[in-house]
Amino acid sequence: MIDEFAKDNLHGRLRRDREALLWKLDGLSEYDARRPLTATGTNLLGLVKHMATVEARYFGEVFERPSPEPLPRWQDYDGSDLWATEDETRDQIIGFCRRTWEHSDATINELPLDAPGNVPWWSEPSPNTNLFAVMVHVLGESNRHAGHADILRESLDGRTGIRPEHEKRIDEEARAAYCAKLEQAARSAAPLKA
Repeated sequence: MIDEFAKDNLHGRLRRDREALLWKLDGLSEYDARRPLTATGTNLLGLVKHMATVEARYFGEVFERPSPEPLPRWQDYDGSDLWATEDETRDQIIGFCRRTWEHSDATINELPLDAPGNVPWWSEPSPNTNLFAVMVHVLGESNRHAGHADILRESLDGRTGIRPEHEKRIDEEARAAYCAKLEQAARSAAPLKA
């Protein structure tokens, strides 16, 4: 009973984070969806592509249920899942993402939480694991990257949140006043630590 509750809860949160990450692309131009927004090149469409690849590996290879999507060998990882080439369309990446979710969901639904798995890219002594540990790991990755996406999207046009139904109209005046208050507090505190 507790296993099904835990599994359903983790799976529900994973679904929530997936949709939040994908929503961050909503209404963006191709350029804004793809362009590097940090010093390391992090970009919104790349985060979506990366998380689809993460799920394909963890809910596929780890449980000997290979993804139907073509993936390079994990040993040949080169970071190409972190960005979209000019030949890849947004629709292709979103399609890959949704097909991966279907495959991941099938793995989660069909296996018990204690189903054994092996993560060959995890170092010894812990490459042997189970579905519960993998779900927690992937949920952590998903949550982390959805947070990255939230900050990136906010930097583009001020939109924030995890679901469109909770999004509020942007009050530029209130935001400016709030940021001014934080700036003043930071400046006032700076001499204290000098």
